[in-house]
Amino acid sequence: MARRTKEEAEATRARILDAAEREFHNNGVSGTSLEDIARAAGVTRGAIYWHFRDKAALFEAMMERVVLPLETEMLRAGDPEVADPLTLVRQATLGALRAAVEDEQARRVLEIALHKVEYVNEMQGVRERRIACLVERIGHLAAMFERAQAAGQIRLAMPAMTAAGGLHALIDGLLHNWMLDPGAFDLVACGEALLDAYFRGLNAPA
Repeated sequence: MARRTKEEAEATRARILDAAEREFHNNGVSGTSLEDIARAAGVTRGAIYWHFRDKAALFEAMMERVVLPLETEMLRAGDPEVADPLTLVRQATLGALRAAVEDEQARRVLEIALHKVEYVNEMQGVRERRIACLVERIGHLAAMFERAQAAGQIRLAMPAMTAAGGLHALIDGLLHNWMLDPGAFDLVACGEALLDAYFRGLNAPA
């Protein structure tokens, strides 16, 4: 009985997250209330509060289902045990771009994160946590550049943090623009060409 209850609770949580994803995508985060999500999920508002503290916590849980798996390999680039961090970053970045194109859920969640959320009021805490994650991500990339330089793979003409921030801005900007008009250009092909050009500019092998 306990196992069944746990499975039912997990199914309800997943249904709430699915409904939140659809409502946020259709109406924006600020334009969606917990009542909207409860109605779309076929649950009570109390059921939402049983699983999530507030809308910000629900939003973050929705993001984690897709965004964190996409970032796992990128964050590994800062691991000293990774033998070839440049190749890892290249593969992880192209994998994330392919997921945006081929995985409907990944594309929907990324579009919410990039274009359909305002970090005001109850979402202010989410903004602060996203900034902290950004700083961590760029720090991992900077560590990767420093190790690649120490191994003779690359010669940096700028501080490693600057190179890491530039790489992140390149990919982030590419995704922003593609999300506005997915038919405008081939995200993966363009991303691969720009990524290789960026690495060549830092004297890194493609």
